[in-house]
Amino acid sequence: MARQRNILVGVSGASGMPLALHLLRLLGAREDVCTHGIITRAAEAVLRAEGGLSVAELAAAVQVLHAPENMAAPPASGSWQHAGMVIVPCSMNTLGALAAGQTANLLQRAADVCLKERRPLVLVTRESPLSRIHLRNMLTLHEAGAVIMPFSPAFYLHPRTLDELLDQFCGRILDQLHLDHALGRWGESACPAASSP
Repeated sequence: MARQRNILVGVSGASGMPLALHLLRLLGAREDVCTHGIITRAAEAVLRAEGGLSVAELAAAVQVLHAPENMAAPPASGSWQHAGMVIVPCSMNTLGALAAGQTANLLQRAADVCLKERRPLVLVTRESPLSRIHLRNMLTLHEAGAVIMPFSPAFYLHPRTLDELLDQFCGRILDQLHLDHALGRWGESACPAASSP
């Protein structure tokens, strides 16, 4: 069996917890991935406010859970090897802290490490409309090497359920982490099977 790759998923305090849970479950089902997670205290507050999901349910989808206050955890060090980090959802508070180089908790420190080590960092931002400050912070982080990926679902695969909609967007996230998947792509069904010679 191939060696597992560590993938780090940070969950900050913004709306969009079903997307975080969906991604964690997809990653958890893969044999080639070990999922590490950081759930901030603000994320816990949003989970309680939105209802329908519990902190325990989100934590259970993570293989290795790191406390957001534990600045000595492996993701705080550039020597810890992993294949990339996703912050989903990424609040504007977290975005602003990262753009300013602040590392007040483990999620922020781990993301800062990704930038300095040139590892994949995907920020699934959740806010609308966006202010000039938000846009400047996004540009700053893009220029530093992060992928800015607002949760913008597509409809060209004709999703019939919320899970199908989340599958398609999670597939786009997995693409940024260089993980193969079969969650649907534009044009896949349009390619006819190769004919026999």
